[in-house]
Amino acid sequence: MDAFNNPWRGRGLPESADLAGGDLSETASEAALFLERSPDRRPSPLLEAAALAAAFGVGALYLKDERNRMGLGSFKALGAAYAIAKRAARKVREGDARDHGTALEGTTFACASAGNHGMSLAAGAPLCGARAVVFVAETVPEAFAVRLRNKGATVVRTGATYEDSMAEAERQAEANGWILLPDSTWPGMTEAGRDVMEGYLIMGDEISRQMPEPPTHVFLQAGVGGLAAACALSARATWGPDVTIVVAEPEYAPALQAGIKAGKAVTAPGPVSVMGRLDCKEPSHLALKYLAREADVFTTITDEEAAETVALLATHDLATTPSGAAGIAALHHAGTEATALSLGPDARVLCYLSEGPEDV
Repeated sequence: MDAFNNPWRGRGLPESADLAGGDLSETASEAALFLERSPDRRPSPLLEAAALAAAFGVGALYLKDERNRMGLGSFKALGAAYAIAKRAARKVREGDARDHGTALEGTTFACASAGNHGMSLAAGAPLCGARAVVFVAETVPEAFAVRLRNKGATVVRTGATYEDSMAEAERQAEANGWILLPDSTWPGMTEAGRDVMEGYLIMGDEISRQMPEPPTHVFLQAGVGGLAAACALSARATWGPDVTIVVAEPEYAPALQAGIKAGKAVTAPGPVSVMGRLDCKEPSHLALKYLAREADVFTTITDEEAAETVALLATHDLATTPSGAAGIAALHHAGTEATALSLGPDARVLCYLSEGPEDV
C-alpha cells in the first residue's frame, strides 16, 4: 500500500480543473423519505470488530455492513433505486402523478453494469411503474443476467468490456428516449449520477446514530468515487474537520488519486484488477470534486493485499469480495504508513463492508 497526502484538502480543485457542474445534497432528508416507502427499510448493522482491531493494532474498529442491504447484496441498493424514487416523488409532488407506484409508467431506465448498480436499477424501476434495461458485457456471468431478469429487467449483452456496454447503453437510450442512469458523472451527465450518490448518504445518516463514539479515521474504498464522496460528506457533517478520511483504490485503477495529483480529472492507465467493482479508470467528476475538498489521504492497494484481507475476514465470518474489503485492506496493510496516519492503540476506525460475496 502507498499513501498520498491530499494537497487540496479543505479547498478543493481549482476552477482550471474544469469539472462537471452540480452539487450534492449534504443531508439525507430526502433520502430518508425514500427509505420510508421501501419494501425493506431496515438500517444495515454497524459491527464492532474487536478481534480485528487488535490484529490491526488500533483501539477500535467498526464495520458498516452493507452485505444484505434490501436483499440486494450491497450498498448500491441505495443508489439507482433511490434516484428512480426521487423522480417519482417529484412527479407526485408536482401533481403529474397520483401515487408513487404508478408515477413513472411508460418510462424506461437504462444503465450499464457489471454487478450491483444494475440490480438496484432492476429492483427500483418496477416499484414506480417503470421498466429497466441493463446492458452487460460479454464477460458478465450468465447467472447475474438471470438475477436481473428475475427482477423484471431486460438484459442486453454487448461488447467485451464495461466501457463497451456503457457506450451502447448511451446510444440506445438516446435512440429510444430512455433515461440513462449511470452511477458516475461527467460533463453533460451529472443529475442522474448525483441522485445515485445522494442515496448513499443514507449510510452516513444511519452511522451517525449507530456509532457509540466519534471515529478518528474513516477508510473508504473507491471506484468512480460515489460511495467515498457521499460517505466523506456524511463524516464531515457528523464529526467535523478532525476525523481523518482515507480513500483506498486499486493499484491498477487509481483514478481519483491520479486526478488529485494532476489537479483535474484524468484517465488512469492500468491492467485489470481483481477488485472488479472498483476497477474504474475514470473518476466521477462530482466525486472527485468533493473528495478533493474532504479527503485527507489517497491510498492504493494491490490485488494481493485485497485478497489477503478477504481471506482474513472470512476467518471472522465476514465473507465479502476484494472490492467489498478494499477499505479494510488499506487499514490491514497500512504498514509503515500507520505512523503517518496516526494509527495506533488510540485510533477508532470506521470502515465499510460494502458488498457480500459473489454468488454468481
